[in-house]
Amino acid sequence: VACCCPNTSTHSPTMGYDISTGAAYAVLYTVLSLFTVLAILSAGYCGKGPMLKKLGCILLPKAAVDEDGEEVATDTADFFLAARNSASAKTIALSFFASSMGAWVVYAPTELGANPELSWIAVIGYAVASASPAVLVFFIGPPLRKITGEKAFSTTDFGLVRYGRLIQLCIAVMSVFYMFIYMVAELTAISNIFGLVCNVNTFDTTTINYTTSIAVSVAVFTWFYTSIAGLPGSLVTDKFQAWLMFILIFILLLVACTNPANQLTKEEFAVASNWTGDGAMAAVTLIIAVLCAEMFNQATWQRVWAAKDVPAMRKGFAWGSFSVFLLMMFFGIMGMIAFALDPENYLIYNKFYYLAFFDLLAPLSQFWHIVVLIVCTALAASTVDSVQTAIASCVSSDFIRYGVPDKWATFITRVLLIVINVPAVIMSSKRFDVLGLFLVADLVCATAVLPVFLGLITKDIGAIPAPTELGAFLGIWSGIVAVLVNGKVLGFTEAVNPITGEVIATGPWSYFWLTNSTQCALCGSTTMVTFIITPLVAGFFTLFFSKIDIRLRGERARKPIFLMAQPEEEAKNYNLVAKDEQEEDGSVIGDIAMEETNKSKDEVA
Repeated sequence: VACCCPNTSTHSPTMGYDISTGAAYAVLYTVLSLFTVLAILSAGYCGKGPMLKKLGCILLPKAAVDEDGEEVATDTADFFLAARNSASAKTIALSFFASSMGAWVVYAPTELGANPELSWIAVIGYAVASASPAVLVFFIGPPLRKITGEKAFSTTDFGLVRYGRLIQLCIAVMSVFYMFIYMVAELTAISNIFGLVCNVNTFDTTTINYTTSIAVSVAVFTWFYTSIAGLPGSLVTDKFQAWLMFILIFILLLVACTNPANQLTKEEFAVASNWTGDGAMAAVTLIIAVLCAEMFNQATWQRVWAAKDVPAMRKGFAWGSFSVFLLMMFFGIMGMIAFALDPENYLIYNKFYYLAFFDLLAPLSQFWHIVVLIVCTALAASTVDSVQTAIASCVSSDFIRYGVPDKWATFITRVLLIVINVPAVIMSSKRFDVLGLFLVADLVCATAVLPVFLGLITKDIGAIPAPTELGAFLGIWSGIVAVLVNGKVLGFTEAVNPITGEVIATGPWSYFWLTNSTQCALCGSTTMVTFIITPLVAGFFTLFFSKIDIRLRGERARKPIFLMAQPEEEAKNYNLVAKDEQEEDGSVIGDIAMEETNKSKDEVA
């Protein structure tokens, strides 16, 4: 999600938008109310009739059965928190698309496209970066689900089962930090969009009340309906939000590109259509940074256990990845078109790269500006509700493991979401530089991504050991040290905003802010090398320290450091794939699930 915007604190972009604040509020509350109604329907408060099921408003487990062969109930805390085994491939695809594409997409990819020094390669790289997490989950989701078991909620459970409490805590801290920043970014973005479309100067401190009211509205509505319906409600609203976005964005594409004011010749477009080395470096950095960070986005991992079976999970993530790639390319190309229409004003900063999409839509009528607000509200709500439920998932399994009653488990989750939303709204009202926080989160996640996910190696492979918990923990610290050494080698003593000259941080830890380039926050060879070196160093030393750990402590090294409430090594699996689909599935999880089901039946007999 990281991009770079020029400092606009002293500028108020003027565009042809003239929607009143009253009309904007009407759009906001109408869209959010619609999603709330959908969530209430999904929770079964209006019954679970055939028509609601046919429309996709009700999620029911398709493959999960208990030991007696009965379908698992949907009124439990477990289903509220995990929507376990209920989502089809189409639901997973639409949900991943909707939860991944927040309001930030109208800024970030268009900025790269509108910047002639980045252009095509950066846009393609950003599209690949945004789609790549689903591709990776397509491959590692099944073995991770097998190791963790069928009663897990997120990769924090993988850290607990595979390593122990220490790595579980590391994953939880990084995940919550990253997702919290993501939520702040979404609330800030949607507030600024409403201000922009209503001609409200979002750089004036007197307008904070207006932008804060937008953030509060989105936070409260999404908290309300996720508190009522949990993850199942989020999946249902995701489906409708995704279809709404598909339809309206396609219409906007046709209208914007057929408007006479947006017509281009081939020669004019050539000014914005470039293939540059700077774009290539930005693309490499984006792919690594986004992939590392998104591996700690539990909104994605929740869908692994929500999928009704492995084939549904894989198909869903494949289609979801493709959809994300197309949307990112769409916004990137829109940025290129906007720049080609008026390159002079962009180059002298009368117009800003990150607002290119809005420049393109400015000549359209007020009706289409309202459509833009509807799309952006759907984008923001789909991401915020998913992130809210994902943060709760980081502690969900312990509620169930310690036998907390369903009523109290759901109540604690709702309170936890309030605790998360309040500081997120406050931070969004302060209009902080969210980009800087994103860069810190990306780099922190890069220090841990390989130490955590090398845990998929459960047996020694020749000289390569299966990582131990101590080895993984020291590997994370090795990644952190790599960042500090990198900064030391570069003589980096303070982080300074390259545009405003503001000192952000001082000391050795300041390099985490990555203020290396004046062109783009993720541009330049220095930042690219940092993102390449950091995960590689962390991964290497994870294996290195694991080898030493096993030599020194023997088989004890393969066990958790702390044995508090450690679950069984192999958690019990549900029957994920119907018996007649087992051969078609061909996955290890399908086989394991059938074996566990047959074993249970034998024990009962």
